[in-house]
Amino acid sequence: MNRQQLIEQIAAKRTFLCVGLDPDLDKFPACVMENAEGSEYKALVDFNKAIIDATAPYCVAYKPNSAFYEAYGLAGHQALADTVAYIRNNYPNHFIIDDAKRGDIGNTSTRYAKACFETLGAHAVTVAPYMGADSVKPFLGFDGKWVVLLALTSNPGSADFQLIQDAEGTPLFERVMQTARTWAGADQLMFVVGATRGQKFEDVRRVAPDNFLLVPGVGAQGGSLEEVCRYGMTDDCGLLVNSSRGIIFKSSGDDFAEAAGNAARELAAEMDTMLATYSKI
Repeated sequence: MNRQQLIEQIAAKRTFLCVGLDPDLDKFPACVMENAEGSEYKALVDFNKAIIDATAPYCVAYKPNSAFYEAYGLAGHQALADTVAYIRNNYPNHFIIDDAKRGDIGNTSTRYAKACFETLGAHAVTVAPYMGADSVKPFLGFDGKWVVLLALTSNPGSADFQLIQDAEGTPLFERVMQTARTWAGADQLMFVVGATRGQKFEDVRRVAPDNFLLVPGVGAQGGSLEEVCRYGMTDDCGLLVNSSRGIIFKSSGDDFAEAAGNAARELAAEMDTMLATYSKI
């Protein structure tokens, strides 16, 4: 999916919601576990399919977090593959981000890229930039695929490196973004910026005025959607705002899918208002 297609989906659906598919068997409703009859694979896939079917009308993207699948061994790996296949087969206009946070030397990154884009079939993958150009560029060699580069996150440890300033007073995250923008254009490169950063989005947009931003942290983590949009939205939106726990675990009862759909619908309605207020689409 290219940039224009993504923008068209946002404009048509009036939402820029990305639903994080981070399954945790310990939090699954009893009905899912009972129907799975002891199969971790079946529980993971059944839960994901129900969430996807309920939320698809209100989002433009899904972001499965690889760690939540790898934790369950072969069953989890297969569940991830089948979840992505289910989205591609049933909701082909939805953008799929493999949240794997890769980043290694060139040869290894090339294999990671093949695994993500060719084997799994995702449109994008999250990448950690710490090892520099040769750890990121292999992901950029695939037509129509995206790198979502970690930039300014909102976890407590982010200040350990991301906010360190150089002699000119420029924080490291800005240098990372500036350098990364020499590797690829806005049609292939996104940045991760945490929703709790608020007015910091102005600094992000000064460095990367036209790149899409993947924004986690709205909902359960306390980020303000209005602040994200006020400081970070562009004329063509430029945002994918992710919500995981606030949607997929909205209810632990038999109505878990319906509750997830309602939560996604409510968030999408807010996004419609934000698009009307801060964008030109």
